[in-house]
Amino acid sequence: MAQQYDVVVLGGGATGENAAAYAREHGLSAVVVEDELIGGQCSYWACMPSKALLRPGEALTAARRVPAAAAAVTGTVDVEQALRSRDGFASNWDDTGQYDWLTGAGVDVVRGRGRLAGERTVEVDTGAGAPVTVTARKAVVVATGSLPAIPPVEGLREITTWDNRDATSAKRIPSRLLVLGGGVVGAEMAQAYRRLGADEVTIVERADRLLSTEEPFVGAELAEAFDAEGIRVLTGAGAARAAREAADGPVTLTLDDGTDLVGDELLVATGRRARTDDLGLDTVGLEPGGFLEVDDRLRVRGVDGDWLYAVGDVNGRALLTHQGKYQARMVGDLVAGREQTAWADHRAVPRVAFTDPQVAAVGHTERQARDAGVDVRTVRYDIGSVAGGALHGQGVGGTAQLVVDRRRRVLVGAVFVGPGVGELLHAATIAVVGEVPLDTLWHAVPAFPTMSEVWLRLLEAERGSA
Repeated sequence: MAQQYDVVVLGGGATGENAAAYAREHGLSAVVVEDELIGGQCSYWACMPSKALLRPGEALTAARRVPAAAAAVTGTVDVEQALRSRDGFASNWDDTGQYDWLTGAGVDVVRGRGRLAGERTVEVDTGAGAPVTVTARKAVVVATGSLPAIPPVEGLREITTWDNRDATSAKRIPSRLLVLGGGVVGAEMAQAYRRLGADEVTIVERADRLLSTEEPFVGAELAEAFDAEGIRVLTGAGAARAAREAADGPVTLTLDDGTDLVGDELLVATGRRARTDDLGLDTVGLEPGGFLEVDDRLRVRGVDGDWLYAVGDVNGRALLTHQGKYQARMVGDLVAGREQTAWADHRAVPRVAFTDPQVAAVGHTERQARDAGVDVRTVRYDIGSVAGGALHGQGVGGTAQLVVDRRRRVLVGAVFVGPGVGELLHAATIAVVGEVPLDTLWHAVPAFPTMSEVWLRLLEAERGSA
């Protein structure tokens, strides 16, 4: 006999956990189906372990920027301790704590590979006999996340490479690391491994700059910082071939111009694809393999009956853990009958690259705003020129920029480049989401001497350009 719940969630990562937990808060019964670790990518192979690998080098560099503290820095990062700390933040790849939290919230867990088997029905291969069938009275929520996308480079699929999982769980630091892709994962891991002791780190990016979806100056400032610490950045460079004579031997990456790059490991960080290949989508009339397109109530398009939802990476709207959790909260309300629309994904997505300098942005870039038909102007200010920035130490700089809707005089975007600027981001997010008029922001007085004083300088610059 099939087990029946109000809500069946396929995928027990951060998004799936939250979708089920919020359904339970509304008094609905819920089950999570997961064949890997409860907690998913963010807990074990992305957000948490990657930041744990970045933090030691960031702290050491921050101390060296302060003249009175620099003399006390006599050593380098303790690599073994850094890896142990990373293991701790990844819970040693043991999901007992996450499992206990989820079941403690009243959510059942079925371990196994779940697939749709028709309307409101999921079959779970538990590896122990016949499949377990679970059905949903109200909704099935797909939260299966994403997988690394492998570019069509000759030989790449035939050799041993790293993806984000390998990079965040490695037990040793390679002497030479090649990184294919200059997005957030590639940039963060390149810097982490350089500061953990890699002798050579090279990033190969096909676009003309790092973090190519952000403002052009972002990539330029990050590349300058990387160059200063010995990270080689090759932009406008495509990969033609990859080869490795032995699984544990050197890897050779041949570029389009014939240049050969040799490393001990090759991290492929060229984007993500939806985890929908083996999900049973054909049983409900959908094509497997792609992102699940949803409306603003997060219902999967092409399926009648308002019972199939998709949240997190799998729907392709904003491949970020915090946006997946946002969508999960929406679904919890929607399935319980509370009307909501998920619109932040369209115009107020906050994002941070935890490099040094950090890159923090929300909303539209200038180009995105113009492409959307918004008449905008931008204002910029050097973060190192405010007292709070200067107090971070010698050589501290970076650009802060606001993207202003001229007609409505509200922010539609903001970006900050500099040390620790991720902590500036939520103020910008509130301003964008709340459509706070610039004249009102004049009365949000930043404390002195904090880096937040840059807000005052940006507003002064905007007033002067009006």
